[in-house]
Amino acid sequence: MSDTSRRPRKPGKPYRRPQKDPVRMLAFEALRAVDERDAYANLVLPPLLRKAREKGDFDGRDAALATELVYGTLRRQGTYDAVIAACVDRPLREVDPPVLDVLSLGAHQLLGTRIPSHAAVSASVELARVVLGDGRAKFVNAVLRKIAQHDLDTWLEQIAPPYDDDPEEHLAVVHAHPRWVVSALWDSLGGGRAGIEDLLEADNERPEVTLVARPGRAGTEELLAEEAAVPGRWSPYAVRLTEGGEPGAIQAVKDGRAGVQDEGSQLVALALANVPVEGPDERWLDGCAGPGGKAALLAALAAERGATLLASEKQPHRAGLVAKALAGNPGPYQVITADGTRPPWRPGVFDRVLMDVPCTGLGALRRRPEARWRRRPDDLEGFAPLQRGLLRTALESVRVGGVVGYATCSPHLAETRAVVADVLKQFPEADLIDARPFLPDVPALGDGPDVQLWPHLHGTDAMYLALIRRNG
Repeated sequence: MSDTSRRPRKPGKPYRRPQKDPVRMLAFEALRAVDERDAYANLVLPPLLRKAREKGDFDGRDAALATELVYGTLRRQGTYDAVIAACVDRPLREVDPPVLDVLSLGAHQLLGTRIPSHAAVSASVELARVVLGDGRAKFVNAVLRKIAQHDLDTWLEQIAPPYDDDPEEHLAVVHAHPRWVVSALWDSLGGGRAGIEDLLEADNERPEVTLVARPGRAGTEELLAEEAAVPGRWSPYAVRLTEGGEPGAIQAVKDGRAGVQDEGSQLVALALANVPVEGPDERWLDGCAGPGGKAALLAALAAERGATLLASEKQPHRAGLVAKALAGNPGPYQVITADGTRPPWRPGVFDRVLMDVPCTGLGALRRRPEARWRRRPDDLEGFAPLQRGLLRTALESVRVGGVVGYATCSPHLAETRAVVADVLKQFPEADLIDARPFLPDVPALGDGPDVQLWPHLHGTDAMYLALIRRNG
């Protein structure tokens, strides 16, 4: 991007061309994709990193820094916006988005990393010269020098209201979550200030990569041979990579014998599989199967018992991902593209049914930090009919004596207990099962009968699970 406002150079002073920093260039490119295309960083970043490595621009440390710059900036975007707003003489909406991305990257380096202030400012200004031009680089330099005058705690004292005056807004600014998200999480979590602050802090931590060894196909001992690998906390099939790394380079993952799957997601599938059912246990359904992590685990568990899994997914491209995840499963399975609210299968034919419904994703903000700024309260209204429709389908699809698992990666009460309570009014022959015994050794599961997992308590995404038995 050229800049036409470059001032004439002083006589005798040679012009120095800006130097491209591959790490910060890549981070800027990722942020622009998130902003311009509503892309998700966890989908945009890996191919950018792979391309940089192939070109020879990056080593492991470079990739780690680029990843931190992107995710760190996105996680604290709201806080950094408030800091930047205090340092400019115009509303942020009047600052060009590419300029704001450079400023946000610089603010994160100054306030959220150990990079020395002079280096953070210098590198950000150099990036601005490359992508914005010399004229706007001067603006970036002036703003970042103001930001560098204080550390993050001092800035928060200036831009956040006191907790006693407005608790939710204080937490929203300090912990970089929209106010409505803070309110919703607090309502679901309950309790006082300490618990909600722990949760919001956990949302801002970089999550570990968690693998699943698919039963009958890979053992955890194979995955534990990887560098910095340790057993999962709760799932017998989980292995955590404490230093991140590239799971796609692990042979068992390449072969599809293992996969990347949050431990909370594993626990949901395991709980459904472990509920006793009277009579046959031969036909299982994953009615909302994309992208395939839970379906692959369920298919492997079903194969060990001689059962068959039907994996249904409405979106064709996601159905393709499910088929890829299940390829090589030792037992019989089928993947179909179908609308779960208008199922092609006959009612009452399945022994176990999982419905992991589409939702706001507020339980996975550690992994998709930009989602917190992208979601709006009225999104709940869009998901509500679909969630209720899918749970009704699940209860109609299961046989008498069979079990349904209703799951969602959101702790919002409107997507969890409200959905279950509303639908069960229409099914007097169905009863909630206490789910807690089917997550053995997992602490802090509340009063039941449903289960809500939390990042700060369990180290998982905030998965919700209700188990329901059809009795008539």
